[in-house]
Amino acid sequence: MKNRATVKKMTMLLALVLTVSIVGVACGNKANNATTSNAAGNTATANTPKDTPAETPELSLGLLPSIDAIPFIIAHEQGFDQKRGVNLNIQTFKSAKDRDVAFQAGKVDGLSADLVAISIYNQAGLDVKITSTTFGEFDLLTGNDEIKDVKDLKGKTVILSKNTSTQYTVATILKQAGLTEEDIKVTEVPQIPTRLELLKNNKADAAILPEPFVTMGKAAGLRVLSSTIQANVNPFVLAFPQTAIDAKPDAIRAMYAAYDDAVEYMKTHDQSDYIDLVIKEVGYPDTLKNEIKVPAYIPANQVDVKEVEAAFAWAHEKGLLTKDIKPEEVISDVQFKK
Repeated sequence: MKNRATVKKMTMLLALVLTVSIVGVACGNKANNATTSNAAGNTATANTPKDTPAETPELSLGLLPSIDAIPFIIAHEQGFDQKRGVNLNIQTFKSAKDRDVAFQAGKVDGLSADLVAISIYNQAGLDVKITSTTFGEFDLLTGNDEIKDVKDLKGKTVILSKNTSTQYTVATILKQAGLTEEDIKVTEVPQIPTRLELLKNNKADAAILPEPFVTMGKAAGLRVLSSTIQANVNPFVLAFPQTAIDAKPDAIRAMYAAYDDAVEYMKTHDQSDYIDLVIKEVGYPDTLKNEIKVPAYIPANQVDVKEVEAAFAWAHEKGLLTKDIKPEEVISDVQFKK
C-alpha cells in the first residue's frame, strides 16, 4: 500500500511539473511573439517600457531637398515628433523621379508633391490625397540685362521642365504679364543644377528655379523677375495615399502638431540656431551662409480649392489630365477640412 501511495504521489508531481513547463513555454512564446510584433509593427506590449521608441508609430515622408522640407526636418531634429507621439522617418530624394519611384514602391507613407503631380497620380488611378499645403517657392531668374520685366520675355528662351509644376508656374507668371506659353521659346532641362549653369553661362534668357539655386543664382549676379510668392500661386502640397490615411490618421495628425511646433521654434529662435541644419539638408553652399533667408513659415493649413482648380485646368489643357476630377475628390480632411 505504501509503495502504491508513493507511486501515486510521484505521478502527481510529474504531472504538475509538466503542466508548469507547458505554461512556461506558452508564456515564453507569447512574449516572443509580442517582441516580434514590436520589431515589425512598432506595437507596444506590457513588457515594453512606455517611453521606448517601439511604442511610437512611425510615419515615413519622402521629401525633396527644398525649403518646404525644413519644418519637418526641424520637427524631427528637435524631437517635436516624439513629443507629439510619432516618429518621423524623413527620406530625402535628389529628384522628383526618385521620390516617385520610392512612393510607388511603398517605401514612404507620404511625400512632398505639387498639384500637377497630384493630377497625374490620380489620372493614373492612384488614390492620392492632399493633406495640406506646404511652403515652397519657385523663382524666375534672368541674367539678360535687356530683360527688365516678365513681359520682356516675349520671343526669349526660358528653361524649365515640361509637364511639371515648373511649367505651370511659368505659364501662370506669363499670363499675369499678358503673355502665353506660345510667346516664349522653351528649353527643357529637368536637372535643376544644369538649369542654373546654363543660365549663368548665357545659354538661355531665363530659368525657373527653386532654393537653394535661387540664392546661388543671385550670388552669381542673376535677377529675379517673379516668383510663386509674387504671382500668388502655391502648387506645393503634402500628400498621402488614402490607404495610409486610413491606416495612420493619428500619426498624421501628430506630424502636423510637430510641424507647428517647429514653426513656433523658428519664430522664437535666431536663424543661427538652426541654419547649419538647413545648409546640410537643403544643400546651400557654406559660403552663402550669410545670404540665406529662411522663410517666415506659418502653421500648416489646407490647400485652397481654387489653387487645385487652376492647376487641374492647366493639366487638362496640356492633356496630362483627362478625367473629370473635382478638388474635393483629392483633398483629405484627416487634419484640415476644406
